[in-house]
Amino acid sequence: EQVDFAKSHLTAENLEAEIPDWEFDTVRAKCESEWEKILAQVEAEGDEGILLHFYTSLWRASLVPRLVSDCGEDPDYDDFSLWDSFRSLHPLMTLLHPTLSGEMMQSLVRKYERGGWMPIFPCWGSYTSAMIGDHAASVIADNYTKGIRNFDYRRAWEGIRKNCFELPCDSLYIDGRGRRALDVYVRLGYLPLEEPVKYAFHANEQTSRTLEYAYDDWCIWQLAKALGRPDEEVQLYARRAMNYKNVFDSESKLMRGRNADGTFQSPFSPLKWGDAFTEGNSWHYTWSVFHDPQGLIDLMGGREGFVTMLDSVFNVPPLFDESYYGGVIHEIREMQVMNMGNYAHGNQPAQHMIYLYDWTSQPRKGQQRIRETLDRLYSAAPDGYCGDEDNGQTSAWYVFSALGFYPVCPASGQYATGSPLFQQADITLPGNRHLRIEAPGNAPGHPYVRSIRLNGKTLDRPFLDIATLKQGGKLVYEME
Repeated sequence: EQVDFAKSHLTAENLEAEIPDWEFDTVRAKCESEWEKILAQVEAEGDEGILLHFYTSLWRASLVPRLVSDCGEDPDYDDFSLWDSFRSLHPLMTLLHPTLSGEMMQSLVRKYERGGWMPIFPCWGSYTSAMIGDHAASVIADNYTKGIRNFDYRRAWEGIRKNCFELPCDSLYIDGRGRRALDVYVRLGYLPLEEPVKYAFHANEQTSRTLEYAYDDWCIWQLAKALGRPDEEVQLYARRAMNYKNVFDSESKLMRGRNADGTFQSPFSPLKWGDAFTEGNSWHYTWSVFHDPQGLIDLMGGREGFVTMLDSVFNVPPLFDESYYGGVIHEIREMQVMNMGNYAHGNQPAQHMIYLYDWTSQPRKGQQRIRETLDRLYSAAPDGYCGDEDNGQTSAWYVFSALGFYPVCPASGQYATGSPLFQQADITLPGNRHLRIEAPGNAPGHPYVRSIRLNGKTLDRPFLDIATLKQGGKLVYEME
């Protein structure tokens, strides 16, 4: 009855009719004014269609996490979707809205204080833990290492450290508190295929969990160093950050499910979705080493072998094995429709991989792929998103990439550079500082970057130091 009532009564027209004209106009004007302030932080010049999608993306990336408190002095936020948003949504917040970002971190601290565990995937007023990893460690470390301090970072440290070491009792697996199968991960340095992970929506996926735990432990390592923790403790996190190597198969040069006795999964198909991987396959997850691309390059035999493998993601046809799921899930279908080989930009695990070309001698390949993704997979049309938006993450990827840089590894203190869309853009940073981005002569069909200058100094590597960038200045891309 409530649903029927909502369908028949709560239309925009009825709501407008029931609100006095003066009140409705006041609310609308205030809302428009607030959004204008947010969107005006970036003033870009370019094609009307591109601008429409850019500002739509900036708007969508500003919707969540949501303010859920309606009284009191301390704002409280929810719907963090951390498996998605740690990648670029939260880094975008630290760039444009650092004070707001700190308030969001304090909301995570409150969840820890109220529930006893740092949340994994807090949404809908609940811990949920609907996805994998432990990415509160990522966003908290990213905020702290960028100098954001308006949250209780010592209590935050206490919470993420507890998640890193303490195993919840079985009954708590239902609501997802703490890291799943942590005891086995600590003992073996990876999650073996024999260890069934107890969760209804995302069971197993042991190799993906291993990779994401390793990155989260790297983030804890960075925070431990910054907080001056004892050296013995710091080195423990450093060792655990290298656990990604334990699921790398040197024969296939791919990440691969591994058994408790050390043998790798057999038979093995890198096209198989699910099973040892989360909403993807080995072609997607092999690159989930955000914190140590050079280590992954070394495992693949050097830059040449690394580039060959990265090229292969796009050269392999969009084939798939859906047998684990028993049907084609929407992420698979989206990869097919995109038709960029086995690159599945519509889901978050693959979204950073194009930027890994920056760690090789061929960043131009990444620039071409970035521009292709911006041009082909996004538009201002009703079908303008290529897959899961997931609380603004896919939009945040577009915002960063359109501006010409991307946070491949949050908490690392650097952006990888790409291929900007605009001839010029001006970003208003906190403290009324301005970062002006220029790309003279930038146009479709010219994705390549010949050189980059920051405040008159030519970069010798395709990376930007975040601490320097947030001071403002002029960033100039020479395109070709």
